Amino acid sequence: MKQAYFLTGTDTEIGKTFITCALLQRARQLGLAAAGLKPVAAGTDAAGRNDDVECIRSASNVALPTAIINPYCFKAAIAPHIAAAEEGIRIDFATIQASCATAGEQADLLIVEGVGGFCVPLGVDQSTTDLAVALGLPVILVVGMRLGCINHAVLTAEAIAARGLSIAGWVANRIDPAMSRFAENLASLQALLPAPLLGVVPHLPGGSAGAADCLRLPGEAAFRL
Repeated sequence: MKQAYFLTGTDTEIGKTFITCALLQRARQLGLAAAGLKPVAAGTDAAGRNDDVECIRSASNVALPTAIINPYCFKAAIAPHIAAAEEGIRIDFATIQASCATAGEQADLLIVEGVGGFCVPLGVDQSTTDLAVALGLPVILVVGMRLGCINHAVLTAEAIAARGLSIAGWVANRIDPAMSRFAENLASLQALLPAPLLGVVPHLPGGSAGAADCLRLPGEAAFRL
């Protein structure tokens, strides 16, 4: 059985790549061939590498060329539509769709991570929402657990539904370990979001390996022997 998902978040810097890697590691625990893609990334080191892309490559157990994992990588760590404009590049969804098709042929589980939040522009006339629609995948929503997350999560879920996409599940990522009334906020999100909770990930600054044990994949029972 093969599954593929588009992973997005309630904002930037809320742990999308961290959760992408943890879900890939969870898939590997279940004996699956797992691949992650980061079609659009911004910010590179002196060698031209992007940290998020390298983390996803390391968490995957399907070897793919960089051009498949990350078709568009911009040098400056800025909004992707601004970075693309500065480099004179238009992000072509057909290229990203082809990358997903290639990766999907080799993986039991494919996770395609977006950039920033769900409504980030990718050009003058296209955005991450348009990319998600073009790919047509069920969505995994990462909620960065901090003050204001309920509003961000509900608005993002509404934006996803408005594009005719389904939410396969959501993850509560505790980016603020000192968040006041965490349990009450979590309960409110469970009541308000129209999708199952895939796991609550504690604040783990050391890496995503431990986070895999806190998560389950959408439809995980189907993968079990």
